Amino acid sequence: MNFDFDQLIERTGSSCIKYDGMEKFLGAGDALPMWVADMDFLTPKYITEAIIERAHHGVFGYPLREESYFTSLVNWLERRHQWSVDRDWISFCPGVVPAVNLAVLAYTQPGDKIIVQPPVYFPFFTAVTDHKRSLLHNNLIMREGRLYMDFENLEALAKEGAKMLIISNPHNPGGSVWTSEELSRMAEICLKYNILIISDEIHCDLIFSPYKHIPLASLSHEISMITITTVAPSKTFNLSGLSTSSVIIENDSLRRKFNAQLDHLHIGGGNIFGNIASEEAYLHGDFYVDALMEYLQGNVDTLIEFASQYLPKIKVIRPESTFLVWLDCRETGLKDQDLNDFFLLEAKVGLNPGVMFGPGGEGYMRMNIGCPKATLLKGLIQIRDTFASHV
Repeated sequence: MNFDFDQLIERTGSSCIKYDGMEKFLGAGDALPMWVADMDFLTPKYITEAIIERAHHGVFGYPLREESYFTSLVNWLERRHQWSVDRDWISFCPGVVPAVNLAVLAYTQPGDKIIVQPPVYFPFFTAVTDHKRSLLHNNLIMREGRLYMDFENLEALAKEGAKMLIISNPHNPGGSVWTSEELSRMAEICLKYNILIISDEIHCDLIFSPYKHIPLASLSHEISMITITTVAPSKTFNLSGLSTSSVIIENDSLRRKFNAQLDHLHIGGGNIFGNIASEEAYLHGDFYVDALMEYLQGNVDTLIEFASQYLPKIKVIRPESTFLVWLDCRETGLKDQDLNDFFLLEAKVGLNPGVMFGPGGEGYMRMNIGCPKATLLKGLIQIRDTFASHV
């Protein structure tokens, strides 16, 4: 199969947040969108053809997820990540963020303490605070160009009576691929203090060589019994708009509680096209993912080389995973609002401000490089030329 990642797709006017929502969410509709975590590549043709074929039927009643939906995911996790998952462990959810919120509701009570590891995907914070739970920060540590977990602080927070830990595995926005040693040490603390773990593994397929994604629950049966894992084809295959994810829970009691929340809110039905897209993605996606990661690696190398040559005050944190890159802009001397204004209003490049991701995000910006190389270079040149005009 051939995939043209250099093809420029006009997305303006397609009712997408990344392009058509820039004025509403960023305050500038004329910037180059390099923010929201979806890619500017076409969804693989074999997926769109399956959706179109189903659409031709012409009747779109309440959908049923066939066994093939579950089998495709089970086989994908075994094939790509050497994780043996039982079909009965899998629940549906219309998105990873809803799944995290449902888990908070299912397993904790108002006032309970929940740990997150900032800088991290910002909906984790509101999943805690919106439901009147108490938010504890186990800040990650930047060391030699990589984010690391602070295990001493994690144990100190665990001793305060925390009930849950929410992690990003692999990490968004820092790109760290947590090793088995890091995950095991973290899980040992949670086992010791009876803390449940929500492991958001939505980026698990987007791993750069030579790194290897380790599903947290695959480490041991004991760890699996305290872990709720969320996965989805949305980031990997550009399917975010189809609101389809899976939640993997080996512990029968925990799974029943999660499913009860789904049933209470009547959101477990999903949609026909999301079911089809997920199944097709996992059935036939190997060649696509391999080609995608090779292209994204080229974009990472281009970004790092360009920044090294033309943007010496911006340090690129080389990602071990994802199409999201954490940019250390602290040497520019710009404070957070001025930093955001520089990129958005002057350079006309829309990035995510680091402060969105909580403590540790100050002085950083997140760039989405899931785009044709020409788009990446356009944004970088605009940033370079704007810096030059400041000299």
